[in-house]
Amino acid sequence: MNNLPLISVLMATYNDENTILSAIKSIQNQTYKNLELFVLDDGSTDNTFELLKSAADNDSRIKLLRNAKNMGLTKSLNLLIKSSNGDIIARHDADDISLPQRIDTQFTYMKKYNLDFCSSRAVIMNSKTKIPNISYYFPKKVLLRFKNPFIHGTLMIKRYVMEEVGNYDEYYYYSQDYKLMITLLNKGYKFRVLKEPLYLLNTKNNISTLNYLDQKKYAKYAKRGK
Repeated sequence: MNNLPLISVLMATYNDENTILSAIKSIQNQTYKNLELFVLDDGSTDNTFELLKSAADNDSRIKLLRNAKNMGLTKSLNLLIKSSNGDIIARHDADDISLPQRIDTQFTYMKKYNLDFCSSRAVIMNSKTKIPNISYYFPKKVLLRFKNPFIHGTLMIKRYVMEEVGNYDEYYYYSQDYKLMITLLNKGYKFRVLKEPLYLLNTKNNISTLNYLDQKKYAKYAKRGK
């Protein structure tokens, strides 16, 4: 384990008491062992923070942060990046699940192909549908003109790359991942999207579905390069 680089898994959460422990457990069960999990509670009003404290008390790899008031995902992720220690950063959403081999597999690809970042396909929890589906086989730069073909929760990226692009653009309260991917591809960073699904994605009552119109608005800004 000492020969493996430290990977920082970053998770921001807001009122996720029904899913947060499953998300955390999926990281605790990773086959890749040299990792830390930084979780930021973004001003939850339910029992999320209490559950997080209990989890952190029982696992020294879990580092817990808390916003006094809700700041939104973008600022929360930037705080997590600045607080974490690994040279490699991996994302995870608080209502999703990573398969046990996810971090190990992505790191192996990063090292083998000298990638700046990578992501993977996922399976939608409720329908068991694999995504991206047919669009997986299309060039990502072409797809970016119409939608974000990357699943944010599966992102693994070198820290220096995030620093070079200024981390997440805090103008984007929503669709911050879309803006990030457009920037990364425009700057020519080397990447791959793994064909193997390594992630179980919740699409029920998540940020994207609950804030669909705002997501769409900020996505338009990203397309225009605003």
